[in-house]
Amino acid sequence: MDTLELIANPTTTAVADFLPLNGTDYVELYVGNARQAAHYFQTAFGFQPLAHAGLQTGLRDRESYVVVQDKIRLVLTSPLMGDTEIGRHIDRHGDGVKIVAIWVDDATSAFTETTRRGAKPFLEPTREEDAHGYVVRSGIHTYGDTVHIFVERSRYTGIFLPGYAAWTPVYQPEPVGLQYVDHMVGNVGWNEMDPWMQFYADVMGFKQLVSFDDNDISTEYTALMSKVMSNGNGRIKFPINEPAEGKKKSQIEEYLDFYGGPGIQHIAVATDNIIETVLALQSRGVEFLKVPTVYYDTLTSRIGEIDEEIETLRTLGILVDRDDEGYLMQIFTKPICPRPTLFFEIIQRKGAKSFGKGNYKPLFEAIAREQELRGTL
Repeated sequence: MDTLELIANPTTTAVADFLPLNGTDYVELYVGNARQAAHYFQTAFGFQPLAHAGLQTGLRDRESYVVVQDKIRLVLTSPLMGDTEIGRHIDRHGDGVKIVAIWVDDATSAFTETTRRGAKPFLEPTREEDAHGYVVRSGIHTYGDTVHIFVERSRYTGIFLPGYAAWTPVYQPEPVGLQYVDHMVGNVGWNEMDPWMQFYADVMGFKQLVSFDDNDISTEYTALMSKVMSNGNGRIKFPINEPAEGKKKSQIEEYLDFYGGPGIQHIAVATDNIIETVLALQSRGVEFLKVPTVYYDTLTSRIGEIDEEIETLRTLGILVDRDDEGYLMQIFTKPICPRPTLFFEIIQRKGAKSFGKGNYKPLFEAIAREQELRGTL
């Protein structure tokens, strides 16, 4: 894949920053069975096989499959033996995101700058090479067991990274129109949102885009608070959630209980035709949260005129919100793992740069109904 293809269109005005970030390079999940997880993302979400690393490529401790759709790359990694850090991560958290990799021009400078500003080192700058050139990677810790890896790949022409071989199975499912990672949402513990917001500001130069309190995101029984952080050019956006006081257990508390601490709650992926994408995903068995159909009765009066048919959105369960720049449409999958933790958001932006504040309450209520069915509310 051409490295330049990894850049998603920025959604905020670019400003100078001390840590230039080009976009999301890849997202790596530690999972119990990488081969089955790769098959799931191919079959259900339309990802294409890209690369593989394991026993056949000289690894003895782990196996990884890389799947791709447009600018999105997922790495699914499992241990090949017992008593490994990957295995312990899965024991603690179940299947979940370990690495959010960020494409940079200079991984050494990124590491030096962030650790100088207080980040805990995860991976010292490391040059990895093969016949296709070399990559430099470095990394820092963030909330929970999640880490950021900085990837410098301007002098590499291989399929993915050194140590990976092309993966070309006969099975090549059709993509569903997913284009790039729009944002990734993290859940942290009580009173941890502001410290982590400050971490991203101080260590990575992020700015706060917007905040939501328990008046914005609450139901009769539960609440949460959230702040959205973004880098200077808007290509990396990290909303951060924390629980808020309520009569019952919020979705954030449920996540923290089952994940065993802070981590990535959901990955929002963009499409330019959400109706076609959702139809394709539903036909492949992906299940989505649904809000009451009464939500759509007043949609036009709340949002104004839109291009899409309201009845189509009602049938599919797609939510709509508007800001000063335009409107967006979004829908959320049910958790994709046995534990009620990681899920995906499908989003289409028609000018809007916000995150669907007007949908938070009905969405939160839909999640609360799922919690009630699980007996975890």
